[in-house]
Amino acid sequence: MRPSAQHWGTTRAEREATYPCERYATRPYRRYLRAVDVDADLAVLFRWVCQVKVAPYSYDWIDNGGRQSPRQLTPGAEKLAVGQAFIVGTIVEFETGCHITAVGTPKAARIFGPITLTYQVREQGTGSRLTVALTVSASSLPGRVRRELLGWGDLVMMRKQLLTLKACAEASELAKGA
Repeated sequence: MRPSAQHWGTTRAEREATYPCERYATRPYRRYLRAVDVDADLAVLFRWVCQVKVAPYSYDWIDNGGRQSPRQLTPGAEKLAVGQAFIVGTIVEFETGCHITAVGTPKAARIFGPITLTYQVREQGTGSRLTVALTVSASSLPGRVRRELLGWGDLVMMRKQLLTLKACAEASELAKGA
């Protein structure tokens, strides 16, 4: 079996599901999925996902000019609205406590090609689960090559982001119980 950048940490059900970002994707596209279990309440995890409006939470020396993404919640970051900046996109829809969906900005499209993203949270057992779906559209050969390279780069960066958000949410949950 050859290694794949298409999914990391996902279940079969997550791979078979559809995500809101797919409604905004330009065809043809490839979907990349990443997921992680989080030992924190759904509301706490969703609040940390809202922090992605503030900072990338991946490798800050690459994505954030060397500045560390905040490890404390930023007041007001949970106030979502269609049209707000979110990572490399603009929020096109959201459901509090469920998902945030964004479409890549024109600048992101110049770098990555047309992209869409959904950050989705759900309850799982005594904790919660964070799943991210990314679509990357490409029809030309250079676009498809760029898409494949982006998939591997995203695997590294998104994995770090999900693990950082997980750690922040779990630390918040511990602090809440103290």
